Amino acid sequence: MYSRRQILLAGAGLGVAGLALGALPRLLAPMALISEVSAGETFEVNHTEAQWRAMLSAEQYEILREEGTERAYSSALNNEHRDGTFACAGCALPLFSSSTRFDSHTGWPSFWAPLPNAVAMRQDRSYGMVRDEVHCRRCGGHLGHVFNDGPPPTGLRYCMNGLALTFEPRKA
Repeated sequence: MYSRRQILLAGAGLGVAGLALGALPRLLAPMALISEVSAGETFEVNHTEAQWRAMLSAEQYEILREEGTERAYSSALNNEHRDGTFACAGCALPLFSSSTRFDSHTGWPSFWAPLPNAVAMRQDRSYGMVRDEVHCRRCGGHLGHVFNDGPPPTGLRYCMNGLALTFEPRKA
């Protein structure tokens, strides 16, 4: 039995339209900020399925390890407005600065740019569309998707699952 993640990693080639639509957010993002998740990639942080299940809540496991999505407006991080850093709930890698956070009115924490060398991206062709899926660069955990309808200066919206993130307020 293959997981959705394994199937997506081994996905078939793209048509011209799929390539153009799926690659757009990557082309707009500063390339130093992202890397590509590839089939068979190993990550700095690896755990067995049992270890991940013990470390994460059932909801976090579904999102980070099975590429699920939380309900819109269900995350406490939607109302987090303090200065600080949003990190991966799976491995604690800092991912986004609060200075890049904005209210997208979509129901998920949104950012216009990740921290340098924090995230990796891969095409997600589920649900009959092509999207760019965002993962933690260090553990491979699924975070959400990036879209090209965000604010300046990047025009991108990194739409993240709040359960995939933790928040560390800036120390005074």
